[in-house]
Amino acid sequence: MKIRRSILTAAVLSAIFFLSGCNNLHEYYDDIPPSPPRNVKTVTGDNRVDIFWDRNPESDIAGYNVYFSYSYEGKYTLIGSTIKTSFIDAKAKNEITYYYGVTAYDYAGNESKLSDDVVYDTPRPEGFNQAVFDYRRSPNNSGYDFSKFLVVPYNDKAADFFFENYNGQYFINVWDDSDIQDMGATKDIWDISYAPMTGWVPIKPNENIKYVEAKVGNTYVIWTWDNHFAKIRVSNITRERMVFDWAYQLVEGNRELKVRNVPGERKSLPIRIEKNY
Repeated sequence: MKIRRSILTAAVLSAIFFLSGCNNLHEYYDDIPPSPPRNVKTVTGDNRVDIFWDRNPESDIAGYNVYFSYSYEGKYTLIGSTIKTSFIDAKAKNEITYYYGVTAYDYAGNESKLSDDVVYDTPRPEGFNQAVFDYRRSPNNSGYDFSKFLVVPYNDKAADFFFENYNGQYFINVWDDSDIQDMGATKDIWDISYAPMTGWVPIKPNENIKYVEAKVGNTYVIWTWDNHFAKIRVSNITRERMVFDWAYQLVEGNRELKVRNVPGERKSLPIRIEKNY
Protein backbone atom coordinates (compact mmCIF):
# COMPACT_ATOMS: atom_id res chain seq x y z
CA MET A 1 0.00 0.00 0.00
CA LYS A 2 2.88 2.36 0.71
CA ILE A 3 4.27 1.88 -2.79
CA ARG A 4 0.91 2.45 -4.50
CA ARG A 5 0.26 5.55 -2.35
CA SER A 6 3.69 6.92 -3.27
CA ILE A 7 3.02 6.38 -6.99
CA LEU A 8 -0.34 8.12 -6.68
CA THR A 9 1.22 11.02 -4.79
CA ALA A 10 3.93 11.38 -7.45
CA ALA A 11 1.34 11.38 -10.22
CA VAL A 12 -0.67 14.11 -8.50
CA LEU A 13 2.45 16.23 -7.96
CA SER A 14 3.48 15.77 -11.61
CA ALA A 15 0.04 16.88 -12.79
CA ILE A 16 0.18 19.96 -10.57
CA PHE A 17 3.67 20.80 -11.84
CA PHE A 18 2.59 20.34 -15.47
CA LEU A 19 -0.47 22.57 -15.06
CA SER A 20 1.58 25.14 -13.21
CA GLY A 21 4.14 25.11 -16.02
CA CYS A 22 1.44 25.60 -18.65
CA ASN A 23 0.14 28.60 -16.78
CA ASN A 24 3.63 30.09 -16.66
CA LEU A 25 4.03 29.50 -20.39
CA HIS A 26 0.75 31.29 -20.98
CA GLU A 27 2.00 34.21 -18.88
CA TYR A 28 5.04 34.58 -21.14
CA TYR A 29 3.17 34.25 -24.46
CA ASP A 30 3.34 37.63 -26.26
CA ASP A 31 0.39 38.59 -28.44
CA ILE A 32 0.60 42.36 -27.87
CA PRO A 33 1.82 44.37 -30.91
CA PRO A 34 4.24 47.28 -30.48
CA SER A 35 3.10 50.87 -30.71
CA PRO A 36 3.23 52.49 -34.17
CA PRO A 37 6.49 54.34 -34.96
CA ARG A 38 6.34 58.10 -34.47
CA ASN A 39 7.70 61.25 -36.11
CA VAL A 40 8.12 59.74 -39.57
CA LYS A 41 9.88 62.20 -41.87
CA THR A 42 11.32 62.12 -45.36
CA VAL A 43 14.09 63.85 -47.27
CA THR A 44 13.55 64.27 -51.00
CA GLY A 45 16.29 63.18 -53.34
CA ASP A 46 16.87 62.63 -57.01
CA ASN A 47 15.02 59.38 -57.85
CA ARG A 48 15.09 58.44 -54.16
CA VAL A 49 13.41 59.26 -50.85
CA ASP A 50 15.12 58.90 -47.46
CA ILE A 51 12.70 57.98 -44.65
CA PHE A 52 13.39 58.51 -40.92
CA TRP A 53 11.46 57.88 -37.69
CA ASP A 54 11.97 57.67 -33.93
CA ARG A 55 13.10 54.47 -32.23
CA ASN A 56 10.23 52.58 -30.58
CA PRO A 57 10.17 52.55 -26.75
CA GLU A 58 9.55 48.78 -26.45
CA SER A 59 12.55 46.63 -25.51
CA ASP A 60 11.60 43.67 -27.73
CA ILE A 61 11.54 45.44 -31.12
CA ALA A 62 13.01 43.19 -33.80
CA GLY A 63 12.71 45.63 -36.71
CA TYR A 64 10.55 47.90 -38.82
CA ASN A 65 8.55 47.46 -42.03
CA VAL A 66 8.29 50.34 -44.51
CA TYR A 67 5.27 50.71 -46.80
CA PHE A 68 4.31 53.04 -49.62
CA SER A 69 1.11 53.97 -51.45
CA TYR A 70 0.18 56.27 -54.32
CA SER A 71 -2.56 57.86 -52.18
CA TYR A 72 -3.14 58.38 -48.47
CA GLU A 73 -6.15 56.06 -48.25
CA GLY A 74 -4.85 53.63 -50.88
CA LYS A 75 -3.30 50.19 -50.75
CA TYR A 76 0.06 50.17 -48.94
CA THR A 77 2.79 47.93 -50.28
CA LEU A 78 5.76 46.65 -48.29
CA ILE A 79 9.00 47.93 -49.82
CA GLY A 80 11.47 46.74 -47.22
CA SER A 81 12.40 45.95 -43.64
CA THR A 82 15.21 47.21 -41.46
CA ILE A 83 16.53 47.10 -37.91
CA LYS A 84 17.51 50.77 -38.21
CA THR A 85 15.31 53.85 -37.85
CA SER A 86 15.85 54.90 -41.43
CA PHE A 87 15.27 53.50 -44.89
CA ILE A 88 16.08 54.58 -48.45
CA ASP A 89 13.42 54.10 -51.10
CA ALA A 90 15.89 53.76 -53.97
CA LYS A 91 13.15 52.77 -56.41
CA ALA A 92 11.24 56.04 -56.09
CA LYS A 93 10.96 57.96 -59.35
CA ASN A 94 11.09 61.67 -59.97
CA GLU A 95 7.76 63.43 -60.54
CA ILE A 96 5.74 60.75 -58.71
CA THR A 97 4.22 61.38 -55.27
CA TYR A 98 4.58 58.58 -52.70
CA TYR A 99 2.85 58.22 -49.33
CA TYR A 100 4.83 56.37 -46.65
CA GLY A 101 3.98 54.47 -43.49
CA VAL A 102 6.13 52.48 -41.06
CA THR A 103 5.25 49.64 -38.69
CA ALA A 104 7.26 48.05 -35.88
CA TYR A 105 7.38 44.32 -35.21
CA ASP A 106 8.68 42.37 -32.21
CA TYR A 107 10.46 39.03 -31.78
CA ALA A 108 7.13 37.25 -31.36
CA GLY A 109 6.05 38.41 -34.82
CA ASN A 110 3.50 40.98 -33.67
CA GLU A 111 3.27 43.96 -36.02
CA SER A 112 2.05 47.42 -35.02
CA LYS A 113 -0.48 49.55 -36.85
CA LEU A 114 0.78 51.86 -39.53
CA SER A 115 2.41 55.07 -38.30
CA ASP A 116 0.00 57.96 -37.72
CA ASP A 117 2.04 60.65 -39.49
CA VAL A 118 0.77 61.78 -42.87
CA VAL A 119 3.99 61.69 -44.88
CA TYR A 120 4.33 62.05 -48.63
CA ASP A 121 7.14 62.99 -50.93
CA THR A 122 7.75 63.81 -54.59
CA PRO A 123 11.33 63.13 -55.73
CA ARG A 124 12.85 65.69 -58.08
CA PRO A 125 16.13 66.07 -60.01
CA GLU A 126 19.08 67.93 -58.54
CA GLY A 127 22.55 68.92 -59.65
CA PHE A 128 25.83 70.09 -58.18
CA ASN A 129 28.72 72.38 -59.10
CA GLN A 130 26.92 73.95 -62.04
CA ALA A 131 28.38 77.23 -63.33
CA VAL A 132 26.87 80.19 -65.15
CA PHE A 133 28.79 83.28 -66.29
CA ASP A 134 28.31 87.02 -66.15
CA TYR A 135 25.81 87.91 -68.85
CA ARG A 136 27.79 90.95 -70.01
CA ARG A 137 30.99 88.98 -70.60
CA SER A 138 29.47 85.65 -71.65
CA PRO A 139 25.84 86.23 -72.66
CA ASN A 140 25.42 82.78 -74.21
CA ASN A 141 26.49 81.00 -70.99
CA SER A 142 24.88 83.15 -68.32
CA GLY A 143 21.37 81.71 -67.96
CA TYR A 144 20.01 78.39 -66.74
CA ASP A 145 17.00 76.35 -67.88
CA PHE A 146 15.87 73.99 -65.08
CA SER A 147 13.49 72.05 -67.30
CA LYS A 148 16.33 70.82 -69.53
CA PHE A 149 19.18 71.07 -67.01
CA LEU A 150 21.05 73.30 -69.44
CA VAL A 151 23.06 76.51 -69.49
CA VAL A 152 21.39 78.89 -71.97
CA PRO A 153 21.73 82.53 -73.08
CA TYR A 154 20.42 84.99 -70.52
CA ASN A 155 17.75 86.23 -72.97
CA ASP A 156 16.62 82.76 -74.05
CA LYS A 157 12.86 82.39 -73.56
CA ALA A 158 13.52 79.27 -71.43
CA ALA A 159 16.07 80.96 -69.13
CA ASP A 160 14.81 80.71 -65.55
CA PHE A 161 17.52 83.00 -64.13
CA PHE A 162 20.85 84.55 -65.11
CA PHE A 163 23.98 85.82 -63.34
CA GLU A 164 25.25 89.38 -63.31
CA ASN A 165 28.41 91.11 -62.10
CA TYR A 166 27.47 94.78 -61.81
CA ASN A 167 30.62 96.76 -60.99
CA GLY A 168 31.83 94.12 -58.54
CA GLN A 169 28.44 93.45 -56.98
CA TYR A 170 26.84 90.12 -57.87
CA PHE A 171 23.17 89.46 -58.64
CA ILE A 172 20.81 86.63 -59.56
CA ASN A 173 18.20 87.94 -61.99
CA VAL A 174 14.84 86.60 -63.15
CA TRP A 175 12.54 88.08 -65.77
CA ASP A 176 9.31 89.82 -64.82
CA ASP A 177 7.20 86.69 -65.43
CA SER A 178 9.14 84.79 -62.74
CA ASP A 179 9.81 85.26 -59.01
CA ILE A 180 12.81 84.86 -56.70
CA GLN A 181 13.42 84.95 -52.96
CA ASP A 182 16.59 84.85 -50.84
CA MET A 183 16.11 82.19 -48.14
CA GLY A 184 19.31 83.13 -46.32
CA ALA A 185 22.44 81.17 -45.40
CA THR A 186 22.13 77.37 -45.42
CA LYS A 187 24.62 74.59 -44.83
CA ASP A 188 23.62 72.72 -48.00
CA ILE A 189 21.04 72.52 -50.80
CA TRP A 190 18.70 70.30 -48.74
CA ASP A 191 18.03 72.79 -45.93
CA ILE A 192 15.14 74.52 -47.70
CA SER A 193 12.22 72.12 -47.78
CA TYR A 194 9.36 73.99 -49.36
CA ALA A 195 8.83 76.97 -51.64
CA PRO A 196 7.32 79.90 -49.69
CA MET A 197 3.86 81.32 -50.31
CA THR A 198 4.86 84.96 -49.87
CA GLY A 199 7.94 87.14 -49.66
CA TRP A 200 8.85 87.24 -53.34
CA VAL A 201 10.99 90.12 -54.56
CA PRO A 202 8.79 92.83 -56.14
CA ILE A 203 9.64 94.28 -59.52
CA LYS A 204 10.87 97.86 -59.51
CA PRO A 205 9.27 100.57 -61.65
CA ASN A 206 10.51 100.81 -65.22
CA GLU A 207 12.39 97.50 -65.00
CA ASN A 208 11.65 94.14 -66.56
CA ILE A 209 13.71 92.00 -64.18
CA LYS A 210 13.65 91.07 -60.49
CA TYR A 211 16.92 90.48 -58.70
CA VAL A 212 18.60 89.59 -55.43
CA GLU A 213 22.20 89.92 -54.35
CA ALA A 214 24.13 86.69 -54.88
CA LYS A 215 25.93 85.53 -51.72
CA VAL A 216 28.08 82.45 -51.21
CA GLY A 217 26.30 80.01 -48.87
CA ASN A 218 22.80 81.39 -49.47
CA THR A 219 19.92 79.44 -50.97
CA TYR A 220 17.40 81.08 -53.34
CA VAL A 221 13.97 79.80 -54.34
CA ILE A 222 12.76 80.55 -57.85
CA TRP A 223 9.17 80.39 -59.10
CA THR A 224 9.62 79.89 -62.82
CA TRP A 225 7.60 81.44 -65.61
CA ASP A 226 5.96 78.07 -66.36
CA ASN A 227 4.78 77.53 -62.75
CA HIS A 228 7.50 75.27 -61.38
CA PHE A 229 9.60 75.71 -58.26
CA ALA A 230 13.37 75.41 -57.98
CA LYS A 231 16.13 76.29 -55.55
CA ILE A 232 19.81 77.07 -55.96
CA ARG A 233 22.55 77.34 -53.35
CA VAL A 234 25.56 79.43 -54.29
CA SER A 235 28.86 77.69 -53.50
CA ASN A 236 31.34 80.04 -55.21
CA ILE A 237 31.46 83.41 -56.98
CA THR A 238 34.23 85.02 -59.02
CA ARG A 239 34.16 88.07 -61.25
CA GLU A 240 33.36 85.86 -64.24
CA ARG A 241 31.05 83.17 -62.91
CA MET A 242 28.77 81.78 -60.20
CA VAL A 243 28.84 78.09 -59.12
CA PHE A 244 25.71 76.61 -57.54
CA ASP A 245 23.85 73.45 -56.55
CA TRP A 246 20.23 73.14 -57.58
CA ALA A 247 16.97 71.19 -57.23
CA TYR A 248 13.91 71.45 -59.46
CA GLN A 249 10.37 70.17 -58.90
CA LEU A 250 9.06 68.55 -62.09
CA VAL A 251 5.42 68.61 -60.99
CA GLU A 252 3.81 71.89 -62.04
CA GLY A 253 2.63 73.96 -59.08
CA ASN A 254 4.14 71.58 -56.50
CA ARG A 255 6.04 73.61 -53.89
CA GLU A 256 7.72 70.53 -52.46
CA LEU A 257 11.47 70.87 -52.75
CA LYS A 258 12.50 68.45 -50.03
CA VAL A 259 9.83 67.24 -47.61
CA ARG A 260 6.42 68.06 -46.32
CA ASN A 261 5.06 66.29 -43.22
CA VAL A 262 1.49 67.13 -42.25
CA PRO A 263 0.29 66.32 -38.70
CA GLY A 264 -2.67 64.00 -38.80
CA GLU A 265 -4.09 60.71 -37.74
CA ARG A 266 -4.30 57.53 -39.75
CA LYS A 267 -7.57 55.85 -38.85
CA SER A 268 -6.29 52.28 -39.04
CA LEU A 269 -3.92 50.03 -40.92
CA PRO A 270 -5.16 49.80 -44.53
CA ILE A 271 -7.21 46.69 -45.24
CA ARG A 272 -4.85 45.43 -47.97
CA ILE A 273 -1.09 45.41 -47.55
CA GLU A 274 0.93 43.91 -50.33
CA LYS A 275 4.27 42.32 -49.54
CA ASN A 276 5.99 43.04 -52.83
CA TYR A 277 7.19 46.19 -54.55
